[in-house]
Amino acid sequence: MKKIVFIFLGSFLILTACTKKEPTRTSGIDTIDNITYFSTTYYNYGFSFSGAKLVSTINAQGYDISLYVNVDTLPPRLTLQNNNLKPSFFKIGDYADETTAQSAFNNLKTVSVTQWQDMADPINANQVWIYRSGNEDYTKFRIVSTVNETRQGIVYGECTFQWVYQPDGSLTFPGK
Repeated sequence: MKKIVFIFLGSFLILTACTKKEPTRTSGIDTIDNITYFSTTYYNYGFSFSGAKLVSTINAQGYDISLYVNVDTLPPRLTLQNNNLKPSFFKIGDYADETTAQSAFNNLKTVSVTQWQDMADPINANQVWIYRSGNEDYTKFRIVSTVNETRQGIVYGECTFQWVYQPDGSLTFPGK
């Protein structure tokens, strides 16, 4: 009986120790919003391109961009803000429709930036942008859709974006 228990235990340890770690993705389609949460402080979720995930803004070094609804303008407008204290956004262009924006995004292989902006302001569907991280890594992203409305008396914003992260520090993006 002891022998069976040891064989079972050994097999279990071997099987659980062999976990395969998936590589972090470098592209995708994701969504962020401006919902505010509370635990011991107020926070929301930004997005980390290098981590390819939503990250709490409590972790000041963990996220790249966050969504802000600027209510000082009429109508309120959506902006993306960075987390690295330097101008980090460059708009490639505004496009008439999804097909044209998707084509511009897919064909964007390299870019030369003339002037970085502090915020992506305003953001609307069918735009293509470049983002520069604090580590000089770059991401191209296309605004797929936005939501900008009032829900139960609270201003709500949401942005869905397609992105490709370039971790090597160049402004050349791999093709599909």
